[in-house]
Amino acid sequence: MFEIKQLINGQLVGAISGKTFDRIDPFNGSVASRSPASGLEDVKAVVAAAAAAFPAWSKTGPGTRRALLLKAADILASKADRFGELMIAETGGTAPWAGFNTMLAAGMLRDAAGLTTQIQGEIIPSDKPGTLAMAVRQAAGVCVGIAPWNAPIILGTRAIAVALACGNTVILKASEACPGIHALIVEALNEAGFPAGVVNVITNAPEDAAAVVEALIAAPEVKRVNFTGSTKVGRIIGELCGRHLKPALLELGGKAPLIVLEDADIDAAVNGAIFGAYANMGQICMSTERIIVSEKIADEFVAKMAARAATLPAGDPRGHVVLGSLVNPGAATKMQEFIDDAVSKGAKLVAGGKVEGSVVSATLLDHVKPGMRAYNEESFGPVKPVIRVKDDEEALAIANDTEYGLSAAVYSRDVQRAMAVAARIESGICHINGPTVHDEPQMPFGGVKGSGFGRFGGKAGINEFTELRWITVEDPHQHYPF
Repeated sequence: MFEIKQLINGQLVGAISGKTFDRIDPFNGSVASRSPASGLEDVKAVVAAAAAAFPAWSKTGPGTRRALLLKAADILASKADRFGELMIAETGGTAPWAGFNTMLAAGMLRDAAGLTTQIQGEIIPSDKPGTLAMAVRQAAGVCVGIAPWNAPIILGTRAIAVALACGNTVILKASEACPGIHALIVEALNEAGFPAGVVNVITNAPEDAAAVVEALIAAPEVKRVNFTGSTKVGRIIGELCGRHLKPALLELGGKAPLIVLEDADIDAAVNGAIFGAYANMGQICMSTERIIVSEKIADEFVAKMAARAATLPAGDPRGHVVLGSLVNPGAATKMQEFIDDAVSKGAKLVAGGKVEGSVVSATLLDHVKPGMRAYNEESFGPVKPVIRVKDDEEALAIANDTEYGLSAAVYSRDVQRAMAVAARIESGICHINGPTVHDEPQMPFGGVKGSGFGRFGGKAGINEFTELRWITVEDPHQHYPF
């Protein structure tokens, strides 16, 4: 069992009340980690620490911020083995998934380091004689990042990296499902030498989450909030931020379509679909959730994908498997319900379908239609539907027949045709001849519709974590009309 501490004002501390909560290993039922169960007094302490650190940190030069972020990236990368142990114990994810998370998270810190000198403004011509008018970006203040469990190292790091680069102080609100992983991210930054109060992490028991989040958002010192998670919770976060007139960056659920046109390279499309559908057991916001295939090639595509899916080993995440444990046994129960619902309504189970405890094999359902849960609902698991279509127009209609709009993919040998289809998909991200699952630190990452708004990554991230101010230098002796 991992004993976890919070970092508040540069100190490793428990909850003021002394209370703790346990995260249970979803695969074997043992206690994975024990963490502080913080409450409202802890929220006051962490907000005060971040607010007190802001004036000095916001005035720290870009070179210092860059050096600290680069050092933090190296330290975080050096903790790959410990991240792997925590990933397996707290979330049921596999060691290779943890390794990929650690690598990309370190890259995010390095990319954020490069942004410290890219926080730019502009000179704007003024109609007033003798006036120098400028648009200037400045650090916003205390930023709260609320990160999920599914890609916890990547998304926990993303929640704070660019905010720090811009001169803000940060509070990472750890997920109740992986408090140890999120605390370890902040531990790496603390070891790099960030000043006390600049980087903080707070953990809480599941039953206290609503009160802790509301108190963080309501705190007057908090100026920005970002949240990655479900659309259901995202709506609550958005409403709370609206009530307090605070900008929110929301990256929420998805039902990503992967469209395979009849002129596609079928083997390439199968490769992309296998990866996009089953990476991390389908528990990724960008996971391929609907495989929309031209009926002209559907038989060949389905046969090849089913054969590939059947070869993917599933089981104990401590072993040599592709699919480990889902985040909890309830998620596996949901997958069984998806399978039963689809088959009872006419879908054909062509691969997988095995559910044992919290482990679900790579499952493929063919001939999925509207009205089936696999068609409409985000599965967030390794049960994937194939939907057959007559033409491009029907493919687009189905791709857009969802409340979500995060990622998408189109496979075709005709790039112009694929571009025309991609332009009409309602999503923040679309890849041509590549999987729906893809992330790079410098890219503008985010969705539309029920998948949220705002963008992480690169210069788009700078816009989210700074205030844009209009500042003028004027002639003190200018003429006034009275």
